[in-house]
Amino acid sequence: MSVFPSSEMAVKVFSTLFTVLLEDDDFVARARQEGLSVRLVHTKPDCEIFVSPQGGVRVGDEQTGPAAITLRMSCDTAHALWMGRLLVPVAIATGRLRIRGRVAKVLELVPMLRPAFDRYPDIAAAAGIGA
Repeated sequence: MSVFPSSEMAVKVFSTLFTVLLEDDDFVARARQEGLSVRLVHTKPDCEIFVSPQGGVRVGDEQTGPAAITLRMSCDTAHALWMGRLLVPVAIATGRLRIRGRVAKVLELVPMLRPAFDRYPDIAAAAGIGA
């Protein structure tokens, strides 16, 4: 059984996470400099989120334009990544995380995501998502 009981819960948790990330001035400045936009396509349950420093966080049909990077994974894989239980390189190597775009760019940007990794456990707990 999935960590997330519904698509709505997954959207709530992940959109909150990326909203927090877009409040980090260092991340936003670097994302703008790199022209970074990310489409996250999660399954089991399904949810899709588009994140960019210009457009903010958009869910499902609200997405605009192509993303520089598309990340595809299950919600459980995303949860394990954000909780720090699964490393991005391992997820890529085992096929649990599929990337469209430059993989090297994703690996370079992982350290920029530290504020999100730090906040995710609290965001998940507040939504009632277990560890």
